[in-house]
Amino acid sequence: MNDLFPYPLRPGQDGIIRLIRDSVRGGRCVVLESGTGTGKTSVSLAGALEGISGTARKVVFLTRTKSQQKQVAVEARAIGARTDVICIAVQGRGPATCPMMLSDRDLSDGTSEELSKLCAELKKGTGPAGKCSYFENIGSTEVEACISFIRARHPDPEEFRDFCAARGICPYETVKKLLPYANVVSAPYAFFFIPAIKNHFLQWMGVSDREVVVIVDEAHNLPSYLRDSMTCRCTARSLDLADSEADRNGNPLLVQDISCKDIVQLMRDIMADAQKEYLRRESDMIPPDYLGEEMMVRLGMTSAGVRDLVMRLAEVGISIEESKKAKRKLPRSHLSSLAGFICAWMSFDSYSHVFLVSGGDNPYLEAYCLDPGEAAEPLSTCLSSVSMSGTLSPLKDYAGEMGLEDPVSEVFPSPFPKENLEVFYVNDVSTKFSEINSDDGTYDRLKRYVVDIVGASDRSTAVFFPSYGVMERFVEDKVPDALGREVYFERRGMPQSELMEQISDFLGKEGSVLFAVTGGRVSEGLDFPGRQLELAVIVGIPFAHPSAKQDALIGYCQNRFGNGWDMAVRVPAVRKMRQAIGRLIRSEGDRGMAVILDRRVASLDGLDAKLTSDPVAEVRRFFQSH
Repeated sequence: MNDLFPYPLRPGQDGIIRLIRDSVRGGRCVVLESGTGTGKTSVSLAGALEGISGTARKVVFLTRTKSQQKQVAVEARAIGARTDVICIAVQGRGPATCPMMLSDRDLSDGTSEELSKLCAELKKGTGPAGKCSYFENIGSTEVEACISFIRARHPDPEEFRDFCAARGICPYETVKKLLPYANVVSAPYAFFFIPAIKNHFLQWMGVSDREVVVIVDEAHNLPSYLRDSMTCRCTARSLDLADSEADRNGNPLLVQDISCKDIVQLMRDIMADAQKEYLRRESDMIPPDYLGEEMMVRLGMTSAGVRDLVMRLAEVGISIEESKKAKRKLPRSHLSSLAGFICAWMSFDSYSHVFLVSGGDNPYLEAYCLDPGEAAEPLSTCLSSVSMSGTLSPLKDYAGEMGLEDPVSEVFPSPFPKENLEVFYVNDVSTKFSEINSDDGTYDRLKRYVVDIVGASDRSTAVFFPSYGVMERFVEDKVPDALGREVYFERRGMPQSELMEQISDFLGKEGSVLFAVTGGRVSEGLDFPGRQLELAVIVGIPFAHPSAKQDALIGYCQNRFGNGWDMAVRVPAVRKMRQAIGRLIRSEGDRGMAVILDRRVASLDGLDAKLTSDPVAEVRRFFQSH
């Protein structure tokens, strides 16, 4: 029945393929929890391709990370052995997709938007910045060669980049010309959920919304991604950069006697006064109209006058960007960013956003998005969408947040033997702030548990902490030294390249220990098959840190869905823990054990953890039997 699925079927896979195929044919949305071993990428591609068979429609596979795009290429290659599949990976502009930027350090830290503006100037080839030879070299012959290469190899993004580099052509611009030929396109979330990017993306493919089937991988990350995409922030440091930029450009006047530096200072004053009036903790809420009203009062202008002033500030920023483009530099303007922040703040309302002021070393004003539903609209306007993850339950909550009406929803458990994974918890410790900082010995017991559990086996182990702060406290107290093993770290703010070096060293030394954060890059995006990771110690529950932002999110979910604490606090924490535990079992032959050090697990659904009074004995028993 499943003509496109390229592997022997495991239990449940046939059902997933049929569900997706039939939903695509019926133009319905799918919300799917698909456990480890169900082959989410391969079954979703096979089902979607069967659903659009015989049409000119396309499958767009959205991923959170670039590494996940490689998996799409692997599965497309396998499916391609059975049918004619052209799978093309799209990535944002950057050094990985632009040979010119790769060779110019001044351009390497540019945002996609900044690089796009510079590329537009270079593609014209008529201005003082000159032209881009990598773009000039793309012709019909090169396009044909690239299509032949893709049909034969189904390359991942890096392989295609190297192929283009060898031919002296731009991978990014070449991909745009190839998209009309593709029937599977993998892309980051931004290509379908940022309106301006999405419009261009559909044009490049030569299709409309209703001709696209969208698959969202790791969909449990989508609500927070969409909230972040609809959030704007202005920091004290960004104001300093805008002030310096105004100085370098002669501090242009905007209207009458008001200059760019005057607006920057005005923002500093408003931020400082908001701190004095509203700030009682790390961050606090301020009235939605606070910024607009303060600007009107202090400038003696109407709202229309303020908007006109901000538009003039934006025009100054655009002029600075144009000047930089002409010099073949990143078209970056901090004045333009400031104008964009003010416009965005004044366009948001109190239903969709909460408005905040923060203190600290780099204070800021922020309009934080509470409602991701508007940004999620593309899931409903396309022909069919498939939201899938191994940790998406409760499915009803996800569908509600995304504004999906009457989706097809189903949970498919892992086909792997349940005895391959055991999860335990203890009930005499907690990372609750009042307990871990008390004098009752909770913190010392946590440290002892970590040392004793890690010492109970010689297997490769990950210790997941609820936050970087808790992990750093353990490090300061010399816990890694007490383990007697090689320890590697996922540190706060660590560059991706440095993290991957740590992971490589961890994998290269069997029996070593990795300190990471639940919900971080290690627990969410990396696979550790076989004996690469067999024991996980989860120190506490990663509940969100109490804050004004979190209070507002709880209130929003309560008012809209009636279960504020569950949706905003409990469910995200459980998903993070399930993701961390999921690192242990990546194939049918994997075995693993997780121990959760927090008594509050007893009140959380979805973890299937058993209470133990002696986790050390359980670890020894498990690994002696395997």
